[in-house]
Amino acid sequence: MILALALPVAAAELANDPKGFDGIPWGITLDARPGFERIETAGRIKTYERRGGALTIGRSQVDSVRYVEIDGQFARVMVRYRGKTTHDAVLADLQARYGSADYTQGQMIRGLNQQYNWRGPETEINLNYESRREQGYLFFDSRALAPRFNDHVGD
Repeated sequence: MILALALPVAAAELANDPKGFDGIPWGITLDARPGFERIETAGRIKTYERRGGALTIGRSQVDSVRYVEIDGQFARVMVRYRGKTTHDAVLADLQARYGSADYTQGQMIRGLNQQYNWRGPETEINLNYESRREQGYLFFDSRALAPRFNDHVGD
């Protein structure tokens, strides 16, 4: 039998809360916004991508950037990337823009899985990196709207 202990992950205070992503405020609808293409609809959730242009976070090229609405309101951005070099650059850019990551007890900063969190009044940013697969995931969430994604999740 394997026993796992889950420690709470602390979050650093988010300096300069973006109140959205890339100048797009939380809560707006993306359907009528120029340059966006809906790529998936699943009930209350719609997922979009931007048409054309480079997919970047800071100075780093990434594999995908997806914008997500719930109930017609922009609530989340999901970013995927690959490679340790890209991860290090994404982390450095996030820390330069939003403040140092929190390295308190429970925060994973080394090992197979690394997790970093920043929390502001309106936005929460979560960065996860799986060393073994060299795969990174970055989420920007509206603190007011993102809890709706869990509304119909079973206990």
